[in-house]
Amino acid sequence: MGFIAGARRRVVLLSWLLLVLAACAAAPAWGRTVLDLDTARQPVDLQDWGDYWIDPTGSVAVEGVAASTSIPWKPTQASQIHPLTTGHALWVRFTIPPAPDAERWYLEIPYPSVNRVSLYTQDGAGKWVAQTAGDLIPVADWPVPHRHPLLPVLVSAEEPRAYLLRVENPHAFGAPLQFVSESYLGLHEQSTSLILGIYFGLAGLAVAVGFLSAVSLRDSAYGFYALGVLLMGMSQASMTGIAGLHLWPHWPAWTDVAPMIFPVLTVGSLVWFFSATASIPERSMKLHRLLTGLALFSLAIAVGIVLIEPSLRFKLMIPYIVIANLITLPAIAWAVTRGDRYALWLLCGMAPVIIGAAFPMAKLWGLLPANFLTMYGMQVGIAVELPVMLVILMVRSQQRRDYNRRIQGLDRIDPATGLINGHVFVERLDSMMSRSARLKFRSAVLLVDIVNLEQVRRDFGNRAAEELPLRVAGRLLSVAREIDGVARLSALRFGMLVEGPLTDEEAASIGPRVVAHCLMPQKGKPVDWVAQVRIAQTMVPTDRADAQQVVERLSALLVNVAPETKRAVFTLAS
Repeated sequence: MGFIAGARRRVVLLSWLLLVLAACAAAPAWGRTVLDLDTARQPVDLQDWGDYWIDPTGSVAVEGVAASTSIPWKPTQASQIHPLTTGHALWVRFTIPPAPDAERWYLEIPYPSVNRVSLYTQDGAGKWVAQTAGDLIPVADWPVPHRHPLLPVLVSAEEPRAYLLRVENPHAFGAPLQFVSESYLGLHEQSTSLILGIYFGLAGLAVAVGFLSAVSLRDSAYGFYALGVLLMGMSQASMTGIAGLHLWPHWPAWTDVAPMIFPVLTVGSLVWFFSATASIPERSMKLHRLLTGLALFSLAIAVGIVLIEPSLRFKLMIPYIVIANLITLPAIAWAVTRGDRYALWLLCGMAPVIIGAAFPMAKLWGLLPANFLTMYGMQVGIAVELPVMLVILMVRSQQRRDYNRRIQGLDRIDPATGLINGHVFVERLDSMMSRSARLKFRSAVLLVDIVNLEQVRRDFGNRAAEELPLRVAGRLLSVAREIDGVARLSALRFGMLVEGPLTDEEAASIGPRVVAHCLMPQKGKPVDWVAQVRIAQTMVPTDRADAQQVVERLSALLVNVAPETKRAVFTLAS
């Protein structure tokens, strides 16, 4: 028995040696990296251990590839990009050396958008048996339903095993061919699921907040934002294989075309969103119509992608995305030059997505192989963009609500000073008089006129004259208590309500105190740049007049003052 076992080991060793010699004979002069399925070093890349050949007809069967001696095989290389197109087929042959078989191993092709991959191996009768995955196959029918093709391989501790891999794709294929064990796959998928879960959770929250805000705030920008984020999430779900695995596992045709359609629709919706957020319609209706037409044109591009030959799809997709960016970015920059307070932040928020999108676009053009950046670069950019855009919308809506409140309050508030106007002043005076009568105490009401505005205009200019009433308003507010009221009754007249109870001495001191405050030098202004005021005041309540009559009598008192008088405070008997 020992002799037989030893002979068997010698036969296996001799077979392995012949395979190595055959590989070396087909390879260049330098040695190849041996495929070592080591569980401590994963994923294990094929690197230059295999050989590849591109079938320009796509019609050679696996038996013909395996039996042919005239195929010009070339060594595979790490990060190699194969120029495939419709009708071509990439063949890769490799042999898995003897390795510990304690775990199951898989050939992983981390490229969810590949059309079809078929892994062939011979059964006991010498017949080639295929395992097939890819966009053209329902994900539910894959050997291992997954986000991207994952094909089981048999590993033996005693003998090598030969495989042939066939890849079909309408454009360049640059995904790595790597081997992973079942334990590594489970651990890696947990971390990937965490990253994707955070992203899709954030996107779902943004969509919900956007649609609810669009309804509650009646702001179309929130609606466009929610639509853009929803389409963006569908784009990423399609491009990462999540959608094919969970949303439409039985619809291979849609799985194949969705990664091209959703990015186009996403860009179209974002063009509309940027136009609304940067207030392009209010600034230029022609530019807004151009952006709207560009957004709607995404629908035509999406239809064209469905109908056109697969190898030409990216030639519709990429030019539209590039042109949309080349038009939208200058439009937002133009809004920045017109003083839009949100346009610059929009540009900053777009930058991570534009940078992240460059990597998958380069992969489609065949410029970069499949890697982390080409797979997840856009997700990283979007994860940065989503909260930035949401904050911009929140600040924008808050400022718009404040603006609307100010517009609605113009009939009660003076827009220049923020003080109540004459109508509200009379209402509050009437309430103060009623309150004073009911509680049996005295309050005071004052009218304050600025009398040296023309002198300030002559000495310091129009700008100083326009600023003077605002400074007076600030001085009156500094004199008033929280329970008092200050109003602007006209361009040069203010009113004050001083809530009681007040004694006669306290009431008499109010006017001189206001005059003194107005005559105090202003910070950063010349000493002569001060407000000279005249004040008419009286005690209330009074049984002889209502609130409007009190205001009219105080006004008449100021009108009848001689212009040359030096006196500043005039008291009306109550």
